Amino acid sequence: MMEGHADLLSAVREDAPDDDQVALPLGSAEESLVTSPAITEPEAEIEPARALVLADFQPPRTGPLHTAMRWAYRIGIPGQVLSSPLRKPAKPRLLGTVESPLVGNRSAGVALRAGLFMAGGMKLPLGKLDFGSPSKLAPPFVRSVHGFTWMRDLAASAPRTQCVGTAGDLFASWLQANPQVGKGPAWTVELAGLRLLNWIVHAPILLTGDGERLKTKYLDALETTARWLDRNVTGVDDRLAQAAGWSGIVAAGLLMPDGWARRLYGEAGLLKTLGEMVGEDGGVLSRSPSAQAEAVALLVEVRACYAAAGRAHPAALDTMLGLLVPALLSLRMGDRGVGSWQGSAAMSEETLDAIVTASGVRARPMVEAKQWGYQRIRARDALLVFDAAPPPKPKHARHACASTLAFEYSHGAQRIIVNCGGAELAGALVPSRIEQGLRGTSAHSTLVLDDANSTAILLHGQIGKGVEEVDCTRDTVAQGTKNATRLEAAHNGYAARFGLIHRRILMLSDEGTELRGEDVLEPSGRKGKRGKIGFAMRFHLGRAIEARVTEDGRGVHLAMPDASYWQFRLGGDTGEAACSVEDSLWVDGQGRPHGTQQIVVEGLTARSGGRFPWLLKRMG
Repeated sequence: MMEGHADLLSAVREDAPDDDQVALPLGSAEESLVTSPAITEPEAEIEPARALVLADFQPPRTGPLHTAMRWAYRIGIPGQVLSSPLRKPAKPRLLGTVESPLVGNRSAGVALRAGLFMAGGMKLPLGKLDFGSPSKLAPPFVRSVHGFTWMRDLAASAPRTQCVGTAGDLFASWLQANPQVGKGPAWTVELAGLRLLNWIVHAPILLTGDGERLKTKYLDALETTARWLDRNVTGVDDRLAQAAGWSGIVAAGLLMPDGWARRLYGEAGLLKTLGEMVGEDGGVLSRSPSAQAEAVALLVEVRACYAAAGRAHPAALDTMLGLLVPALLSLRMGDRGVGSWQGSAAMSEETLDAIVTASGVRARPMVEAKQWGYQRIRARDALLVFDAAPPPKPKHARHACASTLAFEYSHGAQRIIVNCGGAELAGALVPSRIEQGLRGTSAHSTLVLDDANSTAILLHGQIGKGVEEVDCTRDTVAQGTKNATRLEAAHNGYAARFGLIHRRILMLSDEGTELRGEDVLEPSGRKGKRGKIGFAMRFHLGRAIEARVTEDGRGVHLAMPDASYWQFRLGGDTGEAACSVEDSLWVDGQGRPHGTQQIVVEGLTARSGGRFPWLLKRMG
């Protein structure tokens, strides 16, 4: 299969305008490390309902009329001329009221009604918001203020009549500060698409009661924004940004008069963009959990717009949601929140549940993904997620991180090994100056050579050279009555600079209380280089875990908040390498950084390679 579903989605049937009907070898400290066994993951098989089948993507049955309509609309012929050339243009109005199943953050909505704008965990008085100068706002505020994503939170906080005043004041302030269409940083395809979609979906909290006074300005803003998107949506390379733009166009085509041609144009663009944005296993190619969640949210609200217009949505939307949701669930940890990957903060259980419930998709988490790149093991109360793929390609990157071969591990509701996360929220409670550091290899639970990132971290969420290939195998081994699941992966991110390949082996016992690992450095060529090089294996710990180094320096005692006791131990001959405990941080789903600790195993290794086995085990 190709990188995305572009060729498949282009084959989806389009409805006619008058049609009412329209898814370790473990080197080890002990012999038992070599022979420790593996379990069979109960979630390993994709359910038939979620498998890609040809019936989901029928050959197109579009006639020359639809093709001509899309072409004519694309070159600028007005929709009214194409829809009803012999009658006067219809008066501007909304053709329906959207009932979105997505539920916003009630706390943020309550804060907004109290005069405080909340984004990335930070609160800012409404009087200090500069609606016309997004460059003065932190990125989390830019998206919320200019994308009007706050409307969902406000709608969740109180009945419509209690929200009208706040919504109207913010809308009027924004219009006043942005009088020229297309001028200023607020006019990006992504922000304009989100803005248009939110204006349409949450119109009731803006126009109810006294809000009627804003109706003329509101309808003018809808049409001018939709026309701007019609002309500019294809001018951005970021596929998620394009998807937001196309979603706004489809919503406008469905719920504004004379929108037939616009809807046909938007549907074709949206389906094509989704195919280019999503890999064959359902993961967005940016590999970001937050981007995955945003893609689900867009499709849910577009689907709600179809329902409001009394039209059946394209079957491809349901098929795509059936791919996106299991991939997102694959990153769910024991506390039922999502792990920290590719710049995302640790999404909370409430946020994830709201998105999944709104999607209407009932599916198990995906276990093994090639392009999405995350391997998942569940063993009783334990969950392990392993990054076994290169970072996203630059054209897909949003807040790309050098996290290859990092892992997260939880037992019960306790996150034990985590990544720092939260780079995309930098500028609010997370300081902007540490944004690049949060994207670096050292901010993830993996091995670092010579304090260098395995893939170069660049500005504006971009990445440079580094990991290009990752080989990964997954199997089960058994010995006597013990079983374990074994993952082995290697990357070439350090090959060009240091002549070394990093290989990591993880084995999780069927009880879920024993995680054995080995980090291996091996020459990338036939002959290893001379000399030594510094390395560090970092294991970032979850919140409220108390860590203390053992007397021999080869282990760490871990006291958990749930009163359980764990121990980390080095095995084998690791030379002069020793354990230490250092400060770290972890960013929660609200963008709040929390002081934590990390286990660090540092030492020197020969340029010809080395092996470093370790064990994390629950005691007693």
